[in-house]
Amino acid sequence: MLVHFPIAFVVGTFGADMFWWFTADPFWQRAGVWASGLAFLGGIAAALAGTAELVLVKGIRIRVASWTHATAAMMLISILGTNWGMRLSGGEVLPHGLALSGLGVLFAGVAGWHGGKLVLDHGVSVMAAPKR
Repeated sequence: MLVHFPIAFVVGTFGADMFWWFTADPFWQRAGVWASGLAFLGGIAAALAGTAELVLVKGIRIRVASWTHATAAMMLISILGTNWGMRLSGGEVLPHGLALSGLGVLFAGVAGWHGGKLVLDHGVSVMAAPKR
């Protein structure tokens, strides 16, 4: 349940960058700074919970999709951190910020796909109804 807001902020950062590109309104640059920061911080919170599950639960640890999901998620967090850090240090949104935002959306999709496979195909983090 921790991944929904970071994913929304990843997409929001990309959207703010696109609006900044088309309008040059400083509001969108500020919105991109906030969205990228919240995406990164929310991603860190989700990563802590995900890493704990990966390390502590053998049923998750033995699945290849778990490791693929973890790798894609860690790459995403490194992209988000780079994107936010560049913006905080006064870096230009175009072209590097926009490229990092697009790459973030791509990696969010890859990590989300493998996370969805874990839940839907393998039943990870899904409680079964008690038998009566």
